[in-house]
Amino acid sequence: MREPIIDRCEAKGLRMTEQRRVIARVLESVRDHPDAEELYARASEVDPNISLATIYRTVKLFEEAGIIEKVEFGDGRARYEDAERAHHDHLIDLDSGDVIEFVDPEIEALQEKIAARLGYRLTGHKLELYGVPLKKPTQGPDNE
Repeated sequence: MREPIIDRCEAKGLRMTEQRRVIARVLESVRDHPDAEELYARASEVDPNISLATIYRTVKLFEEAGIIEKVEFGDGRARYEDAERAHHDHLIDLDSGDVIEFVDPEIEALQEKIAARLGYRLTGHKLELYGVPLKKPTQGPDNE
């Protein structure tokens, strides 16, 4: 199990104000990939005094400290996820913007094999697939 974000921040010597603690708790609870504005909306439910500027400063600080990672999925929005989450890849639905996390042992093995064939040992990778659903929702009298 991964160490809580607040503990990792303190271990790296970051000064943890109450607002930073709120942001860390919000980040700890997310299961999606929120951008700064989504983090702001969630954090301001806990502490209405948090500003969007505080969110931006804090995510930059956490990113520079290696606590969170910035991910970009081609929609112009920087999103964030815990840097210590288990390895996974992403499939981005271009229609809805949904981000689906997945792990596929065959893809992992193939990447290792390709790297070895080219004379490398992988130390990490990111895979993002972009697509549209094969089936569109049918239009009926209730869906029009």
